[in-house]
Amino acid sequence: MSRAVVENWAARGRAFEAAGVGSRVWEAGDGEPVLLVHGVPVSAFVYRRVLPELARRGLRAVVPDLPGLGLADRPRRFDYRWSGLAAWLAAAVDSLGLQRFHLVVHDIGGPVALAVAARMPHRIASITLLNTMVRVASFRRPAAMEPFAHPGIGELYLASLYAATFPLMLRAGGGTGRTVPGAELGAHARLLMRGDGGRAFLRIMRGFERTPAYEARIMAALRDRPYPVQVVWGERDPGLRIHRHGEQARAAAQVPRIHRLAAGHFVQEEAPAGVAARVAALARSA
Repeated sequence: MSRAVVENWAARGRAFEAAGVGSRVWEAGDGEPVLLVHGVPVSAFVYRRVLPELARRGLRAVVPDLPGLGLADRPRRFDYRWSGLAAWLAAAVDSLGLQRFHLVVHDIGGPVALAVAARMPHRIASITLLNTMVRVASFRRPAAMEPFAHPGIGELYLASLYAATFPLMLRAGGGTGRTVPGAELGAHARLLMRGDGGRAFLRIMRGFERTPAYEARIMAALRDRPYPVQVVWGERDPGLRIHRHGEQARAAAQVPRIHRLAAGHFVQEEAPAGVAARVAALARSA
């Protein structure tokens, strides 16, 4: 069943290329563009429920797969560090013709896309932070994700999670509720392992740039900005906890509150309408 889910998802997108790396992008709606950036161990597929919700609110949702994940290419000679992914994403913005856009980031999509925002602040209309990390210099991976960072152990751990047990990890360690069908959770696993058995994903997990210099780079996108920022959080996230990581994001963005949603880490899965409503509200204010 999960194979059919992936095939149907692939058919809804279109191919594009940026910086010599092929990928796929999904779009829905008209109006001001909203660039949605995913994290790990998922892909653009995690936003599939958010796309129609944004379209219904008069916005144009745009979500590409980052290199090494989903239906994107997985070149061996590629910089899978956050800075390398950010360089590719900046090229993708141009390839997709996004002149000015709202930005929604999740998980490691935060450190990646905020580096892009710091490079092109004049093209950002607003930023929505979803369960992401901003204080990267002191960031520690959640326990469920830490094994992936270690050579040898990560390969064995990934192999053990594939197929039947991967949905369990998303539900437990990842904080995804039981409302998401098993076939769709299985599709996440297929998209993660496609083509290379997850090797590119492991390189991403081992390329976290947890340095003061990188933190300063992304914090600039939140502090020195000509656009509004909001923090929207799945309050049941067991890894990126609202009282720590959420508060760090709120303080960095210098906003008075966190918009809480009744969801876990993968808030797009459990509360797509809530995410879209917050994005649309900020877009109107911008």
